[in-house]
Amino acid sequence: MTTGTKRNVLGVLVDATDYAAATEAVVAAAHERRPLALTALAVHGVMTGVLDRAHNARLNSFDVVTPDGQPVRWALNLLHGAGLTDRVYGPELTLRVLARFAEDGLPVYLYGSTEETLARLIPALGAKFPALKIAGVEPSKFRAVQPGEDAEIADRIKASGARLVLVGLGCPRQEVFAYAMRPLLDMPLMAVGAAFDYHAGLLRNPPAWMQRAGLEWFWRLGLEPKRLWRRYVILNPAYLARLAAQKTRLWKATPPAPAGERPATFAV
Repeated sequence: MTTGTKRNVLGVLVDATDYAAATEAVVAAAHERRPLALTALAVHGVMTGVLDRAHNARLNSFDVVTPDGQPVRWALNLLHGAGLTDRVYGPELTLRVLARFAEDGLPVYLYGSTEETLARLIPALGAKFPALKIAGVEPSKFRAVQPGEDAEIADRIKASGARLVLVGLGCPRQEVFAYAMRPLLDMPLMAVGAAFDYHAGLLRNPPAWMQRAGLEWFWRLGLEPKRLWRRYVILNPAYLARLAAQKTRLWKATPPAPAGERPATFAV
C-alpha cells in the first residue's frame, strides 16, 4: 500500500494507508532532506477540522494523515471501500518510525510536552532503541509564538543535526505547529499526540480487545474524565451523525482546498 491515497472523511482528507507505507514516507523524506508533515487523526482530530474550516484546510495540506482511530478506519472502509485491516495508531507508528531511524542512524528532535515528561521519555526510548540518536529536546512553552521565534526554533532544530521532529503538543495545537513549521525545515514533522505520555509511562494503553473494538475513547475517558468528557460525549455522536449523512449523501462534506498561508500565530 502507498501513501497519497487520500479519501474524504467528513471533509477531511485521510490517507488509506498502513504502518509500512506511512513509516517509509517519513524515512524517505528524512533521507532526502525534504519537508513532510504527518499527523494521525482519531475522531477528535477529524472533528476539529469539521468544526473549523480553516483548520480543515490545514489538515488537507498535510502530506500524510493516517487513520489513528478505528472509527476513522471504519469510515474509510465504509465510504470508500478502502479495505483497511488495521488503523495506523500514532504511538505505535512513532515506535516503528523510531526503530527505522535508530537502524539508519538518523537523529530525532523531541518538541513539546513538559520537562518532567521528557525526562521520563528519553530514558524510556533509550531502553527500547539503544542506537537511537536524540539530537535535541525542547519542552512546550505553553504560549503563542512570539515574533521571529519560529525561525529561532527552526534554526535550533536544524543546528542539532536532527532529521525528524516529533511534535507532542496535543490536538490541534501540534497540527498547527507542524503546518506552520514545515516551510522552515528540510525534514519531516510528525504530530504524535499522546505518544510522549504513553512512551514515558504516564498513560496506560487499553487492552487489545478495546483497541480492536474502537473503545479506546472509553478507556481514555475513564482515565481523564474531567479533561476529556466533552471531547467524547459531544464529538463522538456528532461524528457518527455526520458520517451517516455523508454515506447517505444527505451531506456532501466537500473538502476545503489545502491551505497555503502560514498562520499569523500558533502555539509553541
